Amino acid sequence: MSATRVALVTGASRGIGKGIAQRLGAEGCSVICVARTLGEGDSHLDGSLEQTVAEITAAGGSAAPVVADLSAEDLDAAAIIADAVTHFGPIDYLVNNAAAAYYTPYAEISAKRIDIAYRVNVRTPWLLGQAVLSSMIERGAGSILNISSGSARHPQGPPFSLGQTGGAAVYGGSKAFLDRATTGGAAELFGTGVSLNCLTPEAAVATPGAEARVDLAATGHIVEPMATMVEAAWLLLRSDPNQMTGRVAYSLSLLHEFDQPVYDLAGTTLVEGWQPADFPVDKLKFI
Repeated sequence: MSATRVALVTGASRGIGKGIAQRLGAEGCSVICVARTLGEGDSHLDGSLEQTVAEITAAGGSAAPVVADLSAEDLDAAAIIADAVTHFGPIDYLVNNAAAAYYTPYAEISAKRIDIAYRVNVRTPWLLGQAVLSSMIERGAGSILNISSGSARHPQGPPFSLGQTGGAAVYGGSKAFLDRATTGGAAELFGTGVSLNCLTPEAAVATPGAEARVDLAATGHIVEPMATMVEAAWLLLRSDPNQMTGRVAYSLSLLHEFDQPVYDLAGTTLVEGWQPADFPVDKLKFI
């Protein structure tokens, strides 16, 4: 890899994508931030690419925005990557974080929403991965990380107790597809120097998108801080591709496995109460 690693993070205008982008910037990466929302007011949710880039650069990092609609039916992933590499050069780390999280019931969801969910959650990560692969393989190094969801787990029953997110049939189904595509791709790429992994939040993460859909406080489930998810992402991205690939990992369990200290998004201060010894993974209540 180049001395200065280049990362591309989708869905970087807010939430987990923004957190990962900030940490990568703090770790010395030049970060390409991709999303639809360029400026404040372009979305009904808080956050924008301009804000993420400004915060990374204010902290001493390097970042640039690339505006793209990752749900587009005619998505040109190669064009997105071609645009991205004009800023800092070839991509070393690709983080596919953007997601379309629909929880509409199975019997009611529209064909349009099914299509969008699978375009954003499966097709776009796959195509962006393909678009960076030739460069990564040529250099013999690279890491692709897909952000998955606990919704990919199968509901247990009968009887079933579905909670606020229901059966999550389309969202969970698309993320389960992403998990399997990741492990299959990793098997095919093994030995090229390129890793391909999935990472799922072990507990709920309080992001603007999640809080807009679910009352996290009312669920009674543990809410993990952004820092644990981001730390786990950074661990996977920088790991040896001959040892750490084809994983469908869960954030807190992964940190436990490697006894990985959890730092804040600046990568400088340990997060009190959320070190591996602080959380009993076997007793967590998944959302």
